[in-house]
Amino acid sequence: MRFLVLVLAVFTLAGCGVNAIPTYEEQARAAWGQVENQYQRRADLIPNLVETVKGYAAHEKEVLEAVVEARAKATQMQLPADILTNPEAFERFQQVQGQITGALARLLAVVENYPDLKANQNFLALQSQLEGTENRVSVARRDYIEAVRLYNTELKTIPGVIWKSVLYSDRQPMQQFSASEGAKEVPKVNFGK
Repeated sequence: MRFLVLVLAVFTLAGCGVNAIPTYEEQARAAWGQVENQYQRRADLIPNLVETVKGYAAHEKEVLEAVVEARAKATQMQLPADILTNPEAFERFQQVQGQITGALARLLAVVENYPDLKANQNFLALQSQLEGTENRVSVARRDYIEAVRLYNTELKTIPGVIWKSVLYSDRQPMQQFSASEGAKEVPKVNFGK
């Protein structure tokens, strides 16, 4: 009889969400790993892109240095183990990645002034890889945001809030990405005359 009650209790607990918090947490951490992976891929492409542009646009030194400096900051940043639950560390990470995005945007805008560079096969290949990587970053961030949404929702709703108080009291909500400064501003378009 005790065995039957124990088996029934195990199946009841397994079916009522006791494993949801650790499951969603692992999914969010795996999604975060993909975000880091795609940002690293982008950082790895930057030196080749800068070297290719440097040959054509040597006098654009300030823009090239900004890209190199932003990459250096990103690759030297030490991510704390609690980055997903530490708002300040998460914000610093997001700012550093935003600096790379901005520097790359300025670099690609400068490239428009160099028709020979825009036609260079090496540059075109790197530009294509960078665009693909930016798309991968976007997808990885979207997947992370969704995984964190599920995890954070589970911590705040029944039965997750009960399981959190009983078994997972050390679990904290994870941080989300937010729009960068200026992302909500409508870009100004001037076609000139």
